[in-house]
Amino acid sequence: MATLFATCPKGLEYLLRDELRALGADDAREALAGVHFSGPLELAYRACLWSRLASRVLLQLAEFDAPDADALYAGAQAIDWSRHLAPGGTFAIDAVGGGGALRHTQFIALRTKDAIVDQFRERSGERPDVDVERPSIRINVRVHKGRASVALDLAGQPLHRRGWRQGTGEAPLKENLACAMLMRAGWPAIAADGGALVDPMCGAGTLLVEGALMAADVAPGLRRDYWGFLGWRGHDAPAWQALLDEAQVRATTGLRALQPVYFGYDHDADVLQEAKRNAQAAGVAGFIHLARQSAEHLRRPAGVERPGLVISNPPYGERLGERAALGTVYRAFGARLREEFIGWRAAVIVADDELGHALGLRADKRYVLYNGALECRLLTFDLAEAAPRERVERPLSEGAQAVANRIGKNVRHLRKRLEREGVSCWRAYDADIPEYAAAIDVYRAIGADDERTRGEPFPQTWLHVQEYAPPRDIPEHVARDRLRDLVHAAGHALEVPRERIALKTRYKAKGGSKYGRFDQRGEFLVVEEGGLKFRVNLFDYLDTGLFLDHRPMRLRLRELARGRHVLNLFCYTATASVHAAAGGAASTTSVDLSATYLEWAARNFTLNGHTGSRHQLVQADVLAWLRHDRGRYDLVFVDPPTFSNSKRADDFDVQRDHAELLRLVGERLAPDGLIVFSNNLRRFTLDASLAERFEVRDITPSTIPFDFTRNARIHVCYELRQRSARPANS
Repeated sequence: MATLFATCPKGLEYLLRDELRALGADDAREALAGVHFSGPLELAYRACLWSRLASRVLLQLAEFDAPDADALYAGAQAIDWSRHLAPGGTFAIDAVGGGGALRHTQFIALRTKDAIVDQFRERSGERPDVDVERPSIRINVRVHKGRASVALDLAGQPLHRRGWRQGTGEAPLKENLACAMLMRAGWPAIAADGGALVDPMCGAGTLLVEGALMAADVAPGLRRDYWGFLGWRGHDAPAWQALLDEAQVRATTGLRALQPVYFGYDHDADVLQEAKRNAQAAGVAGFIHLARQSAEHLRRPAGVERPGLVISNPPYGERLGERAALGTVYRAFGARLREEFIGWRAAVIVADDELGHALGLRADKRYVLYNGALECRLLTFDLAEAAPRERVERPLSEGAQAVANRIGKNVRHLRKRLEREGVSCWRAYDADIPEYAAAIDVYRAIGADDERTRGEPFPQTWLHVQEYAPPRDIPEHVARDRLRDLVHAAGHALEVPRERIALKTRYKAKGGSKYGRFDQRGEFLVVEEGGLKFRVNLFDYLDTGLFLDHRPMRLRLRELARGRHVLNLFCYTATASVHAAAGGAASTTSVDLSATYLEWAARNFTLNGHTGSRHQLVQADVLAWLRHDRGRYDLVFVDPPTFSNSKRADDFDVQRDHAELLRLVGERLAPDGLIVFSNNLRRFTLDASLAERFEVRDITPSTIPFDFTRNARIHVCYELRQRSARPANS
């Protein structure tokens, strides 16, 4: 079994995971900018040949500690390179990452090269040569946090290079990003139903070519003539040839059945010639109609009756200039979509929300994608009819009416206090009626995507509905109907349309009930708490980025923080740290293992104008970090998960490990310092031995928000001070 990693652009991880699972990688799991999986060599070959989304497929050879150049050299020499490369072969090295004494990727590549060459020279007197273009093997070396990972790059060169591209146009779109756009827009299902594909600003034709190849079941790597494993000594030539033969049969069959329903338009005659050459090289020129036409004059193709997909990568403005004129183009394009393509789907990738709003269409989904280093939004639309129709409200069932009545009662009870205290994110319902078991949280958004909201009707109210596990004796269809009624009731009672309700559902799996697959919209809202702004994401994660039950605790920490050095452990998105910064903390240090959450935390700090060296974000396993840190902190907030089994850290169980955790925190506590410790384990019991070292006070009741009183054990919270410490003035 080979240990494998497929790289991809940020934003494609979940799509790539699903694609690899469909290819047979049952254990595929997403990571930052890639997917881990394992399997036989044939699976790795299949991923190279068939993945439309991956950038490279890496086969891991070794992983070892590499704190410095000598350790890197020794680790690379420990690999038996004669198993992978003939003495007369060639190789190239790509290095990424770095840290400590290994800061430069060129130096990392050089030391690895020396280790390989020296090993061959010592064993045979010969040495392989370096060939950066088409080597026999390409080696990938990644250094991160003192560890080095060495892998073979089976692709040899980026997989988005399919072998058909003859020209790129002014703003090239990589083939794997084009496929991601098509998949997010629902093209595979539309193509299977006989729908057409239209690109009104087609440029070099990437979307049209990839759309046709996808519909024809042509393997994206079928036309490539170079692979990184062809000169590898471990290459299984018969297995690879069998895959090629299978792919050729599928391509022949698919192209015979393909229909000429692909239409590309552009105002630039030269770029259309590039699109024509690309289509010819890809073998799909006979299916694609290309014509010179501006987007403002777009019409539904003559003779096309079945609804299809309009998709485009229009000019972004920042890169291509003429920004002032682009708004007019986008508005005209949106108008043509509304008038000419009723019943179709549409998808447009934009790098600026203002241009997206200029389309004049309400997106049903928004996804974050990266075109190179440029962060973009893919907007998808259902062009149901020319003008918005009146919402037809279906009547509430008896059960849904009961839920709606209860939510209305809760709102009336809470409204005055919510307004008086300026609370805009709160819990409206918490399984008040046992048969309708879910929590409903209200988020009043003041903006989206760092408040780039021009043209968007903010503020808006959004709902986050999180289903609780139903009793085992409740049939699945009954639980499903109840949940549907609850969502309907919530939207009715709180006057929120269904598209602004995020629903987290559970499904049954081995080991018990688990939450189902989330959306991957990359859609962030900006909400307010205590005069501060925070980013939340209601759809993509189990938690939203703002723990509502900790609202009083964050305000308490803000009051305690003035002039103090504050440490936030298991910081998540560092909302407590931002409150501490706003309260005048001398410094804040926020520690979490997740790079995703720390990036989110950095955006929260920036949103509120707290930047600079006084506010540190540290990616680390908390327990390991505490054992090595030598800082002193006046105020420490500790809110660990109930359980964690991350592959990058030791397993953590809050009941089992909290005493050791708090003892380590105590070693970093200033003499008159304060620890605030919280967790969400309902049956949690504080270790009695901690009372020997700390003065412990249970402050749970004062930290439960007034809108959570129906669930008073949602968390527990304690204050701990060193027994020898003099009480602080707080």
